[in-house]
Amino acid sequence: MNRDRPTRTLLSVDAYVEGVLSGSRAVLARAITLIESTNPEHERMGQEVLTRVLAHTGNAQRIGISGVPGAGKSTFIDAFGVHLTGLGHRVAVLAVDPSSRVSGGSILGDKTRMQRLAADPNAFIRPSPSAGSLGGVARKTREAALLCEAAGFDVVIVETVGVGQSETTVAEMVDFYLVLMLPNAGDELQGIKKGILELADLIAVNKADGENVEAARRAARQYEAALRYVRPMHPGWKVPVLTCSALEGKGLDRIWAKIREHAEILERSGERQRRRDRQLLSWTWGLVEEALLGALRAAPGMEERIARLERAILERRTTPFLAAQEILDAFLRREG
Repeated sequence: MNRDRPTRTLLSVDAYVEGVLSGSRAVLARAITLIESTNPEHERMGQEVLTRVLAHTGNAQRIGISGVPGAGKSTFIDAFGVHLTGLGHRVAVLAVDPSSRVSGGSILGDKTRMQRLAADPNAFIRPSPSAGSLGGVARKTREAALLCEAAGFDVVIVETVGVGQSETTVAEMVDFYLVLMLPNAGDELQGIKKGILELADLIAVNKADGENVEAARRAARQYEAALRYVRPMHPGWKVPVLTCSALEGKGLDRIWAKIREHAEILERSGERQRRRDRQLLSWTWGLVEEALLGALRAAPGMEERIARLERAILERRTTPFLAAQEILDAFLRREG
């Protein structure tokens, strides 16, 4: 799909703003398509729409969800989202999917992964952009989340579909980070990255049903033991380990209760707003760095210079520091 040319005729900025603020899912979808476009005119309009709805953002509970392969993330989000809409919440689900550069699209594009939630009038599911760097995908996801909040969705779930850096990226745009695990913790616990445990605000051992119930409890105890060696993201919060069954809908109420408890603790201490402020500034400087690197690579003559210096580095004829200095000096001289 070409993000540079939205398939429908553009609305006016007023129409986008009015539609988003009225909670129209159709207009919300079109507004997100607008901000995903790399067409300069669409970008200008998208930023104007975002600016005009900013005052209506910031009131949602932002939840990041990641999980090891096979943990049943889609089934969990489907069941958890339906549980929340049943409590009267409006739920938006977005994805950060850096792997879409290879596959050409997000697996969220096929909403059959979350059939019940996709059919729920109080839910909105959106795939990540179909191409671009992780930074670019993350920017679009952040902006889509703001539009969802302005449209009245009071729970925004950001799902990591890719691997690696996407976990950290999602953790930097949410209030609460939930990690799904499998009942058989043994080898998995040995191989799991310490980093993802450090990001977690809650670990949920999914698939605690049928013959897996006791295995899930054992796994939960093992994760609790592992967490003793990990410093929590917030000093006033002890990371809980719960078991659940998305298939049977068990344990979802306890998970939501812990998310609410965490939000109240952060709200009382002022940490929630401080965290969001840090995220905004980090996002801003990330965009500056991304734009500067793009300008540097696109500058006339830089492609050849960079290729030459990369060869020199690999052939051990210069150091990375000296090569970086030459690239920067050449770029700054040109800009000056």
